[in-house]
Amino acid sequence: MMTQMETTVHYDNGYEDEYMIQEDEWDRDMLLDPAWEQQQRKTFTAWCNSHLRKAGTQIENIEEDFRNGLKLMLLLEVISGERLPKPDRGKMRFHKIANVNKALEFITSKGVKLVSIGAEEIVDGNVKMTLGMIWTIILRFAIQDISVEETSAKEGLLLWCQRKTAPYRNVNVQNFHDDPLGNLNLAFDIAEKHLDIPKMLDAEDIINTPKPDERAIMTYVSCFYHAFAGAEQAE
Repeated sequence: MMTQMETTVHYDNGYEDEYMIQEDEWDRDMLLDPAWEQQQRKTFTAWCNSHLRKAGTQIENIEEDFRNGLKLMLLLEVISGERLPKPDRGKMRFHKIANVNKALEFITSKGVKLVSIGAEEIVDGNVKMTLGMIWTIILRFAIQDISVEETSAKEGLLLWCQRKTAPYRNVNVQNFHDDPLGNLNLAFDIAEKHLDIPKMLDAEDIINTPKPDERAIMTYVSCFYHAFAGAEQAE
């Protein structure tokens, strides 16, 4: 059976971001932990819906609702601002595979080499392949271009967090899987109310897990980055 770790992604952007190509350094055992899968489901679903709602729709089940490729293609159009080829509206399996292939080809056209992620797995509702695919989309469109003082995406996002929290006492952000904050739910509620950032995690997801899923945390934090970046540009 294909595991999430066997879904590798490479980027053709003139240089290869260390973080993005060294997926083998991820802890295999923890990546297969059901708690991590649940966190990714919740966070990735909320992230997708934060964009899909701009088109007047949403998903409920991340591995089911992308199976025919229609909402997947729509998601890519919303986040990229580009038009994809016209989708097939038929309900046969080959129509669904054709739509997912159009989506995967679009992702590839953005410099992402998808290895071991095939349209058939997405159409069949393979949860690990679907989560892996959504993670590549998040990396490409929400995280890859984040850079602070020429650091890579992951380090840049972490450095940005450290700078934003530096004025606050007893806050010491060192990574994306340790919980540096108490009262997380309040912070998440404030972000949703004042920054229009949907709640992608619950405090329990972080506190009750020995090592919260880094991908889920990075996805959530990237929303804060873009929210603050947009506010600074507006000023």
